[in-house]
Amino acid sequence: MTDYFAIRRPALRNSPFVLAVPDHGRMRVTMASQRAQALGVHNGMVVADARVLVPSIEVLDDKPEWAARLLRALALWCARYTPVAAIDEPDSLVLDVTGCTHLWGDEQTYLNEIVTRLTTSGYHVQGAMADTIGAAWAIARYGRHTPIIETGHQKSAILSLPPAALRLQPVILERLLKLGLHQIGQFIDMPSGALRRRFGNEMLLRINQAVGTIDEPILPVEPLEPYHERLPCLDPICTAGGIEIALTRLLDALCMRLRNEGKGLRTAIFKCYRLDGKMEQMAIGTNRPSVNAKHLFKLFAEKIPGIEPDLGIELFILEASGVDALLPGQARIWSGSCTLEDSGLAELLDRVANKVGKDAIRRYLPAEHYWPERSVTVAASLADKPATAWPDDRPRPIHILARPEPIEVTAPIPDYPPMLFRYKGKLHKVKKADGPERIEHEWWLESSRHRDYYSVEDEDGARYWLFRSGHYEGKTSSKWFLHGFFS
Repeated sequence: MTDYFAIRRPALRNSPFVLAVPDHGRMRVTMASQRAQALGVHNGMVVADARVLVPSIEVLDDKPEWAARLLRALALWCARYTPVAAIDEPDSLVLDVTGCTHLWGDEQTYLNEIVTRLTTSGYHVQGAMADTIGAAWAIARYGRHTPIIETGHQKSAILSLPPAALRLQPVILERLLKLGLHQIGQFIDMPSGALRRRFGNEMLLRINQAVGTIDEPILPVEPLEPYHERLPCLDPICTAGGIEIALTRLLDALCMRLRNEGKGLRTAIFKCYRLDGKMEQMAIGTNRPSVNAKHLFKLFAEKIPGIEPDLGIELFILEASGVDALLPGQARIWSGSCTLEDSGLAELLDRVANKVGKDAIRRYLPAEHYWPERSVTVAASLADKPATAWPDDRPRPIHILARPEPIEVTAPIPDYPPMLFRYKGKLHKVKKADGPERIEHEWWLESSRHRDYYSVEDEDGARYWLFRSGHYEGKTSSKWFLHGFFS
């Protein structure tokens, strides 16, 4: 965390400073810069004591969440090197580099690239590679020789290291030192029972994790999508043409994989990692599962102009965040009118939704409810099937209001249609009318009054759908509403 402050304030790079938080009425050091540590200041020291050692030391306020936020940001930055990056508090990152190192040539070049990039940015970094997290952690902090441990040699690599390399609690470390055990090799092969009795289960757990007899899980900062493709670039990409080439390669690879597994893409995210550490991304969605790389490319291509490559893009990632089973299409004997099963219709809707937004296009299906405003439902996709058939035995208006709007009505009694009604300040004289049609609400859903609907036409030829709520109870108590427009 002190490196971050030195990066933000270059004047601190050659000066001793600490981060501190209030602790029972006094300030306590949470992190000390390397210059301050060289002068005897250490974490946990009271700031007043640190000032005695270094009178010119600068004290900065610290917040507990800052270190975690910085580690998360660095872990996300490491996505250009591996899809699995995790945080190991308080000051470490764990990367699963399986299958990644060959893209940089070999393991040594790969590790050097990561360490050099972070060091150039202003961070003090130590890194190591091993089969286990425990061994890599130990070598990165206490190793004095090669930072890369060959497969199967993690035990021999840590024998000469101090017990602190096993990530043990201070009380255990103090007990080991009192017994004269200053290297891991002095006790690692002791009987398990003896180690458990003297030092507890933690000692055995850390030893087994380091040598690899017990797996240590990695919890990545971002869940790894099961369907994704990566394309690192040897040279930064700065042009739209380069981005299009990268996208084409990723789409071809991803669609081939999905097709082989009988799946199709529904939603996808295209991520572009820039040299400056920032990430540009764009997302698309489809109405049907698709493995048509050309169609998917057209959806992304409309958004490529919005990507700002800045100094260049060094990594492209394409994630299929949503996939569905890919149903085999039926071969056509002859071509006829377009249906919902037509792939051309689905692709047309995808392109329109990509321009105006997916919420601007809706498909409605009949719902099993009597009240008109509840008798339709929005379909999630073109594949949704209606629960019931569309009712066609009664006339219904073209436009139904989401909520009926109250109107003033002059009507004979008891069940005659209105002669006049006022809607939004305008008086309409009814010339023709049809009704009533009584529609009851489902009693098992809620208690409400029935409705008596009338189809009416005014003197201008406009047709409306009106209803009276409940039985007629006199001019002052009867409530009328306008619910739809026929034309």
